[in-house]
Amino acid sequence: MFRSFLLAATIASLCACASTPPAAGTAQPPTGVCNAEGARWAIGSAVNDDVVNRILHDTGSRDARVLRPGQPATMDFREDRVNVDLNDRGAITGIRCG
Repeated sequence: MFRSFLLAATIASLCACASTPPAAGTAQPPTGVCNAEGARWAIGSAVNDDVVNRILHDTGSRDARVLRPGQPATMDFREDRVNVDLNDRGAITGIRCG
């Protein structure tokens, strides 16, 4: 009895570790290397979640950083990050990698 329980518990714990394949039709993760040219269309647009998500997709970046005027930001360069520069009205004035 105890042996059967131990075997069942071991099998259950191993199944919990198995990864499941992505569903058909789901987007693949971004490459992680930013290419700002793909999102030049966004300059002049108002920033919102949908626009930032499309910028992420179009640049191939894994992370987006929205920077408002005067906002402090680290100076480290990350090839997987796109920076979205805004003006004081919330319109996008620049798209750059880093």
